[in-house]
Amino acid sequence: MAAAAWPVLALAAGQALAQQPPPETCTAISDEGLPPALAGWANRSPVTAAADVSGVAAAQLPVGRSIAAKLRPTRDVIFPVLPAQPGGSVSHSGLFELPITEAGDYQISLGGGAWIDVVSGESSIQSSRHGPGPACSSVRKTVTFPLQPGRYVVTITGAGDPELVLMASHAAP
Repeated sequence: MAAAAWPVLALAAGQALAQQPPPETCTAISDEGLPPALAGWANRSPVTAAADVSGVAAAQLPVGRSIAAKLRPTRDVIFPVLPAQPGGSVSHSGLFELPITEAGDYQISLGGGAWIDVVSGESSIQSSRHGPGPACSSVRKTVTFPLQPGRYVVTITGAGDPELVLMASHAAP
């Protein structure tokens, strides 16, 4: 009797999935109408990623402003904590300093494919949310981290390109 229920459940699940709208198809990429948290996405400052923690003070990732980051070959970067996804030998990576003045959830957004870790001392901060950027925008990925006041090291790893747009902002509730 229980075995007879499986085809019915499978059919019901298939019907539920069929009722979901198809993903939006983009005819053009546009950053007009980004949410308020990404208001600074289009105003980029060039920043060269640090190769180790001694250089992060010169590689600032300010909250609310995006940067056009120049990354380094992954083999040249010394990470403060082994990244969750270090990337391959031909990938690009870098370190940035993220100063936080008030506690809250902060999202780090990327304009390309890469891995994001936020490090405090010798520990990685666990992300609380992640997902794609707004549909049809140049924001490819966002990852949210709960942060307290202090200075953090943001590690970017596994990027295919040596240049990457990134931004830290207050996360939307």
